[in-house]
Amino acid sequence: MSASIALFLHMLATVVWVGGMFFAYMCLRPVAGEILEPPLRLSLWTKVFARFFPWVWGAVAILSFTGSWLLVHMGGFASVGGYVHIMLGLGVVMMVIFLYVFFRPYRQLRDAVATNDLQTGGKQLGRIRTFVGINLLLGIIVIAVVRLLR
Repeated sequence: MSASIALFLHMLATVVWVGGMFFAYMCLRPVAGEILEPPLRLSLWTKVFARFFPWVWGAVAILSFTGSWLLVHMGGFASVGGYVHIMLGLGVVMMVIFLYVFFRPYRQLRDAVATNDLQTGGKQLGRIRTFVGINLLLGIIVIAVVRLLR
């Protein structure tokens, strides 16, 4: 694999993940909250996440692989700029947050929707919203760090 292809795949995975969070948080969330009653809103989000999260898993895999490949081919940590260290650190935090969201509040949201437990579903959706907001902010910071400190 060439560095150009690795960088392209790395950027594409970033766009999918961060762009998807931006759309969900800034566009879909306000409209869903405005026009849908809680049962429909919870069902909508469960189905949206069921479609989006496989893309995030793919993005995480691609980011991990291409990032590792690029790091090795650039000579390791000692040979790269500080922006790479920041990008990697924040990227790992974002991945940990995603893992938490996927395995805890998202699963609890799915279970709540399946049993029509609106209170629990709303609580879990609120947790997901908070962590997606944090990850979106971290993703924007990573992009800024790479573009401004590179």
